[in-house]
Amino acid sequence: MGEIGLIKHLAGRTRLDKSVVRGIGDDAAVVRWTKDRYLLLTCDMLVEDVHFRPSTASPYQIGWKALARNVSDIAAMGGVPKYALVSVGIRPETTLRFADGLYRGMTDLARKFRINIVGGDTTRSRKLVIDISLIGEVEKNSLALRSTARPQDMIFVTGAIGGTAKGRHLDFMPRLVEARQLVKNFKISSMIDISDGLLLDLWRILDASKVGGRIYEKLVPLSKEAGSFKRAVSEGEDFELLFTMGRREAGRFLKTGLKKTKTPVTLIGHVTDRSGGYKLIRKDGKTETIKPEGYLHF
Repeated sequence: MGEIGLIKHLAGRTRLDKSVVRGIGDDAAVVRWTKDRYLLLTCDMLVEDVHFRPSTASPYQIGWKALARNVSDIAAMGGVPKYALVSVGIRPETTLRFADGLYRGMTDLARKFRINIVGGDTTRSRKLVIDISLIGEVEKNSLALRSTARPQDMIFVTGAIGGTAKGRHLDFMPRLVEARQLVKNFKISSMIDISDGLLLDLWRILDASKVGGRIYEKLVPLSKEAGSFKRAVSEGEDFELLFTMGRREAGRFLKTGLKKTKTPVTLIGHVTDRSGGYKLIRKDGKTETIKPEGYLHF
């Protein structure tokens, strides 16, 4: 069945009441809260030898990444993170120095974004596992979903893609500031953070929105650490924002908003109707159908 199939299978068996605006299938769940705001809930698990190797990642980097992944999810919804619960599975022989390093990585990032770490749980484990639940909020008119892209929307990405193999995934800065600037000043039609690779995560937007899309190889910004184009767009853990805007709004952004953003933002393609499929325009002008390849756990 695979990871995508399992998630869709379980989502189809889940029944929700009217308090839930969005359940399984986005970067965070969306729950009705106040008159003008929604509550956002997300959780992410970090597992030794899956998301990091102790031989190449410091305790500080592991702790930082554990919380940063969750912050990136809240950013992708256009929201602000508020409260975190941290559960850790850890070896009994782990040193206090190592544990302090983990926690310092989390608390430094939490302090930067004014997140309160309010509790959690600990248990014995053969490998280090960190599971963080993060609660945030978002104004109703700022909420960004995966499922609301429309034909003729323009496709944008922040920063640069690729370089996970060179360690970029261990000390990345979640694009929370950038996301808030976008949703407060422009009409974002859909958004996701790139956790499993640009090709796969763009497919998630297109699939959820029931549309097609085209991206241009020559426009995709690659990092200095990136390898080949194919590897860069499918290896995952870039944690950049991938988002769409209507044509008129995209024009306004390119004229006025682009100059105000410290982080580079690049136009890489456009949305089509579903019959157009998912296509890559190569540098030589040839069109290639894209398979939603990226990082999947199974």
